[in-house]
Amino acid sequence: MLGLPETIRGCLFDLDGVLTRTATVHQAAWKRTFDEFLRARDPQAPEFTDADYQRYVDGKPREDGVRDFLASRDIDLPEGSDDDGPDAQTVRGVATRKNDLVQAELDEHGVDVYDGSMRYLRAVKDAGLPVAVVTASANGEKVVAAGGFADLVDARIDGVVRAREGYRGKPAPDTFLAGARALGLEPAEAAVFEDAQSGVEAGRAGEFGFVVGVDRVGQAEELRAHGADVVVTDLADLLEDRS
Repeated sequence: MLGLPETIRGCLFDLDGVLTRTATVHQAAWKRTFDEFLRARDPQAPEFTDADYQRYVDGKPREDGVRDFLASRDIDLPEGSDDDGPDAQTVRGVATRKNDLVQAELDEHGVDVYDGSMRYLRAVKDAGLPVAVVTASANGEKVVAAGGFADLVDARIDGVVRAREGYRGKPAPDTFLAGARALGLEPAEAAVFEDAQSGVEAGRAGEFGFVVGVDRVGQAEELRAHGADVVVTDLADLLEDRS
C-alpha cells in the first residue's frame, strides 16, 4: 500500500522539499545571498539562477553549496571560521549570511508542510515502519518541531549531527547510512525519499533498497538520471498507485 518493495523495512526522508515547503525558503535565501555577493564584486555579474541552485547547492551542506557555486564562477574564498559574521568575505561568512536569512523567514512565517507528504508519513507509521529525517539543514530539529510531525519521526540526522560526527554531505551517502543505522537497518532494507539531485545520487551511492525522487520543480528526468527508481510529484501518489 506504500508503493515500496516488500523488502523495505524503514524510510529515510529528506526534509526541505520532501516533507516541508521550506525548500523555497532556502532557494530564495541562497539567491539573495549570492546575488548581493556577486553584485558587490561586479555589478554586471550574471545573477544566481534556478539552474545554479539545482546544480550546485540543493541538498548540500551550506559550506559545500558556497564552495561549489562560487567555483562555477571562478571565485575562490578563504574558508574562514565559525565566528565569521554574515558580512565576512569567506566561505563561512557567506554561509552564515544565508542561514541568517532562513532563520528570519522561519521565525516570521513558520513552516508549511505538504499535505500529501503528511498523509504518506502517517501511512508509513501505521504500517509499522520506522522513520528517519535526513537533512543537510542545521535547522532540522526546529523545522520538524514547527511542522508538527515530531511524533512521527524516530531519528533525525541533520546538519548539526553531520558536523559533529564528521559525515560527508550529499551526494556522499554518509548521512543516509547514518539514518539507516539509527533505525537498526541495512541500506538494502531502507527507502530514500529525496527532491534534490544530490540527495538521489546519495541514495543510489549508498545502495539503498529503493530511491524515490520527489519532483517539485520539473526535474523528473534529472532525478531519474541521478538514480531514482521512481519519480512522483507528491508522495501521496505512491498511495494512490496502490488504491
